[in-house]
Amino acid sequence: MTDTAPPTTDPAAAEAPNGAVPTEGVGVIHLFWKLSPFADRDAVLAAITEAEAADVQVVTVAMLGHKADLATMLLGRDLWKLRALQTGLAGAGLELVDSYVSLTEVSEYAKGVPDEAKQARLYPVLPPEGKNAWCFYPMSKRRVSGENWFTLPFDERKELMYEHGKSGRNFAGRIVQLITASTGVDDFEWGVTLFAQRPDDLKETVYTMRFDEASAVYAEFGAFYTGLVAPADETLTAIGLV
Repeated sequence: MTDTAPPTTDPAAAEAPNGAVPTEGVGVIHLFWKLSPFADRDAVLAAITEAEAADVQVVTVAMLGHKADLATMLLGRDLWKLRALQTGLAGAGLELVDSYVSLTEVSEYAKGVPDEAKQARLYPVLPPEGKNAWCFYPMSKRRVSGENWFTLPFDERKELMYEHGKSGRNFAGRIVQLITASTGVDDFEWGVTLFAQRPDDLKETVYTMRFDEASAVYAEFGAFYTGLVAPADETLTAIGLV
């Protein structure tokens, strides 16, 4: 798997006075919506356009299955701006049915990666071109007797995560992943977002990596959400908001 590309501009330039801005990285909110009888296409598009003009990245996803009709993945330095878009979409008549809040990070096991890779993890540019199959799921590390990730020595955890990352690199070019941190800000410890060339790439990636010890023994997973990435106007048409 490959990390997302670094930004072309300094993200600090987008900071607003009195904004809820992380020390480094950006806020990430996954919002899952269902259509209501009051949903207004023009109002939804206007809210997204306004947010993008305020340096918020918005990924729109036409969802598959019953859990939601639409996903909006919001990324930005100032969390007030993300909140403003959430308010705007709700005001446009969409019904929020689930959400996930997280922050970009460079994990403690990746401190030695090149600066370019760190920047790509902290300040991703999404969505990646040509990868329109999408899924999101939250996960945590297990804390049960005999299988408590957090009682393992750091060097052992690092080695297990290196093995896990090596498996992921077998999918370079087919998958772009964004792993965001949610300890203290949502129910699980990380959120995992995958962008793929084809839907079966998603399946094969998750299946393969679940056999690594870091996942097979120590991982707990939440609900999976799957959909198709498209520009906002195309996504709304696909879900029937015309």
